Amino acid sequence: MTFRTSAPFPPLILDDVRGAQKMLSGVARTTAMEGSRHLTALVGAPVHLKCENLQRTGSFKLRGAYVRIAGLTPVERAAGVVAASAGNHAQGVALASSLLGVRSTVFMPVGAPLPKVAATREYGAEVRLHGQVVDETLAAAQEYAEATGAVFIHPFDHPDIIAGQGTVGLEILEQCPEVRTILVGIGGGGLAAGIAVAVKALRPDVRIVGVQAAGAAAFPPSLAAGYPVALGQVQTMADGMKVGRPGDLTFPLIRELVDEVRTVSEDELSSALLLCLERAKMVVEPAGASPVAALLSDPEAFRGPVVAVLSGGNVDPLLMQRILTHGMAAAGRYLSLRLRLTDRPGALATLLASLSAADANVLDVIHVRTDPRLGLTEAEVELHLETKGPAHCEEVASTLRAAGYLLVSA
Repeated sequence: MTFRTSAPFPPLILDDVRGAQKMLSGVARTTAMEGSRHLTALVGAPVHLKCENLQRTGSFKLRGAYVRIAGLTPVERAAGVVAASAGNHAQGVALASSLLGVRSTVFMPVGAPLPKVAATREYGAEVRLHGQVVDETLAAAQEYAEATGAVFIHPFDHPDIIAGQGTVGLEILEQCPEVRTILVGIGGGGLAAGIAVAVKALRPDVRIVGVQAAGAAAFPPSLAAGYPVALGQVQTMADGMKVGRPGDLTFPLIRELVDEVRTVSEDELSSALLLCLERAKMVVEPAGASPVAALLSDPEAFRGPVVAVLSGGNVDPLLMQRILTHGMAAAGRYLSLRLRLTDRPGALATLLASLSAADANVLDVIHVRTDPRLGLTEAEVELHLETKGPAHCEEVASTLRAAGYLLVSA
């Protein structure tokens, strides 16, 4: 998706973020800072999780949306607001508008997850489903704004939005004053830019690392070029990062204040989401798990104490199921293999007994006895197994080979 703004704004400063923090008092939660023993052991320094997945509406987006809408004039409020989003921004705008007594209309893609559509409606917005992709939804929202006079609430590229998101940075310094590194996911850049403005003004020694999904990484080429560059294609499971071009306001802030931008793969995102669920007992969406993915991919690269911002937890249950399966496979927790055995009574039972002895859990068995590739007395079995990790996968394969089975693939 590509968002643009051409409006000139004064530079964002620490006082803007502090003003936003006062405005959000009693509205946004001061979210928890949880330690992670597993990540601490991996990194070799204290690692803390800033749990914006536990924020009202399930993400940090409420902060910026409330500050932006609260700053509207009475005439603008009377005209209402409009936004375009597939999820988190939609819910933030809907709740902020309801709290402030402002009418809101939110355009969402036709294929938006039903739980997110339902939540946006429950927060008080009128939801209009339009377009198959967010670019089409965005165009519809902007047309609506021009036709009705409603104020378009940009998801990241406005000073009030950035200042609101920056309150996360103030909370990090209050909750973990000894922090040396902050990892934060980047989509359009509002959260990272806001945190950087707040933190660098108070603690310029803190290293801020932005993280993007490799399939939606618009910032690395933009930073190399020196100006925002639009990607030709955006492809990632992390909906919160599907932004094809850095913001006109967020780009210079990130260029100046964020020390490094890293990318993570889809496998690393799914593994991080699985770790958050299993080890931290946190439901986190892929974009929210991106800082943890960066830690897992290169744990020795970060000086501690480290704070990883879990930016959101709004994940569709069906997507969660697929991601967890993908994450377990990426972590070596699944093993798929095919093998040949003699086609005789009891042969399959003997094979399953061998797997039981190797402590592998059989999820699925496909037994093929009629195939021109097989000999007259041969059968082929395709197995899908749950294992304890990569080492156990090797152990299971070795056990089968030692028992005389011919592994066709493993």
